[in-house]
Amino acid sequence: MSYLPIEHYGMIGDQRSVALVGENGSIDWLCLPNFDSPSIFAAILDDEKGGSFSLAAEGDPAVKQMYLPNTNVLITRFLHDAGIGEVTDFMSVGREAGGETEQSSRQLVRVAKAIGTPIPFRMVCRPAFDYARQPHEIEMGADGRSALFHAPNQQFVLKSTHPLRREQNAVIAEFTVEGEEQAVFALRLGDGRTDRVMMEEPLDGETLLNETVRFWRAWAAQSRYHGRWREMVMRSALVLKLLTFRPTGAIVAAPTASLPEQVGGVRNWDYRYTWVRDAAFTVYALMRLGYTEEAHAFSEFMQARAKEADPHSEGPLNVMYRIDGRHDLPEVTLDHLKGYRGSRPVRIGNAAVDHLQMDIYGELMDSLYLYDKYGTPLSYEMWTEIERLLDWVVKNWEQPDQSIWEVRGGRQQFVYSKLQCWVALDRGLRLARKRSFPTEVLPWLNERNRIYRAIMDQGWNERESAFTQHFGSDALDASTLMMPLMLFVSPKDPRMISTLAAIRKRLVSDSLVHRYRIGEAAEDGLPGGEGFFTVCSFWLVEAMARAGKLEEAQLLFEKLLSYANHLGLLSEEISAKGELLGNFPQALTHLGLISAAYNLNRLLDGSSG
Repeated sequence: MSYLPIEHYGMIGDQRSVALVGENGSIDWLCLPNFDSPSIFAAILDDEKGGSFSLAAEGDPAVKQMYLPNTNVLITRFLHDAGIGEVTDFMSVGREAGGETEQSSRQLVRVAKAIGTPIPFRMVCRPAFDYARQPHEIEMGADGRSALFHAPNQQFVLKSTHPLRREQNAVIAEFTVEGEEQAVFALRLGDGRTDRVMMEEPLDGETLLNETVRFWRAWAAQSRYHGRWREMVMRSALVLKLLTFRPTGAIVAAPTASLPEQVGGVRNWDYRYTWVRDAAFTVYALMRLGYTEEAHAFSEFMQARAKEADPHSEGPLNVMYRIDGRHDLPEVTLDHLKGYRGSRPVRIGNAAVDHLQMDIYGELMDSLYLYDKYGTPLSYEMWTEIERLLDWVVKNWEQPDQSIWEVRGGRQQFVYSKLQCWVALDRGLRLARKRSFPTEVLPWLNERNRIYRAIMDQGWNERESAFTQHFGSDALDASTLMMPLMLFVSPKDPRMISTLAAIRKRLVSDSLVHRYRIGEAAEDGLPGGEGFFTVCSFWLVEAMARAGKLEEAQLLFEKLLSYANHLGLLSEEISAKGELLGNFPQALTHLGLISAAYNLNRLLDGSSG
């Protein structure tokens, strides 16, 4: 087996975990029971040891892959000269999420069928539990159509409509499908230890498929967005919904770990956690489309986090959390894995949990402000937590930190962090005024004004005619494109227009944007390079649109969309030759797409009215 390009994968999920399904029919990434659990399939990180679950037509056919419209149900077609083999993949919807069928287990379902002529298929399920660190045993069912895979801390059942055979550490099925026949395979996982009852329960793939399709289409129908690029916007929304952990309302930054920012490089991180920043931006994007349930769940998640005290955190909030709210994310390397196309080390956990990143308070406050405005008014209990957070910002905004980019080479007075501290106090003042919440507003007002002047005095570089990365720096940083988006400065302010021109000259190539120039910006503590940072390209589009450059912004946006894969999915970065790089798909990228589309569409409508 060889590595597929990252862009050759699709994603299915059930709002608790996701699987990456390659165009070749192989599931090469799946963690169970949850996003941040150990993997059972991880061939994307080691094509020999990682484990996979393959279902594909025999031979070497051409392949097409697509989603059923407005769903997260994935179809892979294997195109032979005489006919078509089709595999439908999905993770079924449980009752707690609106499903109708009584299920004693969560299920990943794969359905194979033939169109036009009998098609031979081959299925191979070869797990590698706990990131390929734990051996497993296989117990075949008495009916010959089920198997129990179990390791010390993980287990699952594979149920099939067709005969299975054991071959070393794998289970295999080889069969031909014809006419109206379907071959169905279900990977079943119980809430506790998997038991043998799951091996005996009947398999009804068609019913599960129909209700899963119904669930996703009903969710998609709630969208209030009817503007341009609706299909791409809807796909991004469906991605964000999949990355939401239903039991707690947490939202993961990406479902994968250690997909590289440079093939063969060391910038490989675990993104299967809830970054306050990314989740807050996600809430903003979903609310723009009319989805408020997710915003409510996330606000409750953050209210619970705000009440906690972490002795290891320098502020009242951590930068990130596990999806159940825990703070323990020790970063370790898995040296037994080769990494995607030799990109080592493979990391799980994330040491940035201990960073001081001051920007998270602004991003959180902006999302709560918008939730109060477009969703449900905030409670007094939530307001008391907000007061505590903002009183801390008042006393601490002048600290250097490690920024949105999580640099590991030392702290600086990053302009973006100061911007978001300003946002935090500004939105707190707006909330207090709008809702008449009781608070001492004068300290917030005074410090908001001090931050504004500090950015204008020390974040502006006369020689570069631009806002720069940190106080006293000459280096440009694409995060300054957020200034007009956060309503800090007019998009047509001469300083912003000049900054926009400087970024386009130094950091932009056509529609692609570097977040900063490695070697010129603050030391990030790592060797090697990286690709173009995709969300920065969407920030550029939105900044240009707000500055009145609508035709250019539209052209850049539509060119950007062409870098998405065949399913409309985008990763964290784009390489110099147009490949997708980094963890995939990434929430921050897809919410950037939604925000840029929403605001560009609004401005285009205004200009043509």
